[in-house]
Amino acid sequence: MNLHQLFHQKRILITGGTGSFGNALVQTLNRDVKGFPIGAIITIFSRDEKKQQDMSLKFPKNNINYIVGDVRDKDKLLSSFKNIDYVFHAAALKHVPVGEKFPDEVLKTNTIGTKNVIEAAEECGVKKVVNFSTDKAAFPINAYGMSKALAEKLVCAHRGDTICVNLRYGNVIGSRGSVIPIFIDKIKKGMSLLVTNSYMTRFLLLLEHAVKLSLLCISNGEAGDLFVIKSPACTVGTIVKALELHYGQKFVIHKMGVRPGEKIHETLLTPDERFKAIDKAIKQEGDITYTVVPSTRSNHLHSFEEHNLEPFTSENTIRYGVENTLYLIRKAGIL
Repeated sequence: MNLHQLFHQKRILITGGTGSFGNALVQTLNRDVKGFPIGAIITIFSRDEKKQQDMSLKFPKNNINYIVGDVRDKDKLLSSFKNIDYVFHAAALKHVPVGEKFPDEVLKTNTIGTKNVIEAAEECGVKKVVNFSTDKAAFPINAYGMSKALAEKLVCAHRGDTICVNLRYGNVIGSRGSVIPIFIDKIKKGMSLLVTNSYMTRFLLLLEHAVKLSLLCISNGEAGDLFVIKSPACTVGTIVKALELHYGQKFVIHKMGVRPGEKIHETLLTPDERFKAIDKAIKQEGDITYTVVPSTRSNHLHSFEEHNLEPFTSENTIRYGVENTLYLIRKAGIL
């Protein structure tokens, strides 16, 4: 993938752009490729002016613009999407227990907000939208997953000149509000660790892999496609043991039980999606295995293979032990 050819002088907008993904994408798009700057013009669209200020200090370059706005406000999106080439739609309410308490708020941001983004992009002539989704959208049991599943359906159903693509992935190591940085913060404060269930499994994804596949969605994604990163996983108990290995000490553990809306195991691909999926890989700079589920409008023919009828879950994917889990946590740069 030639980033210079793909993004040189292109105008990019990232909704929810002050989050982990937005920061990583900006860093990628502002690097030099073989001595030449990519030259992308980036707009960060988000609700949090404090995080925008922090980001402007982190990236003091004049190719980055900031807009305070909410995806619930379609008029603001319409004024912000003028002359934009590509939209990375990362804005979302993501906290599962909070979503169970306030499902109406999750619906407004994650589903109606996505509808607004798609419609504004079409009206403003945006070339492509990449919608960021979650493993919780497959077999959803909580408000967050249901809202993102509906958002995926809106993307797949869009008919127009703007190409809309879904990118679904599991837990990003070190993302804001996720379990590993919460554990690390408590360890540094000398506090005990609250564990929901030691046997609960979660996918392990490096942020850099999510960024690389999002760029591939721009270069290769066709209308209605679903890209899925096939990640390894580990148990919550393994995460605790990996941190104990790193810090060289045992931690006091308090078990709190599974919270409202949580699953013991997460799903990235349903059996029906696996039946239609095309497995692929990015070989350069470390292997990334991913799957593309073509749009229902695709002419791709699917051969019946019985072994593809199982869902792809955090229980049946490659299961990492303590040392491999610690290696990924360290590689994520949060230790």
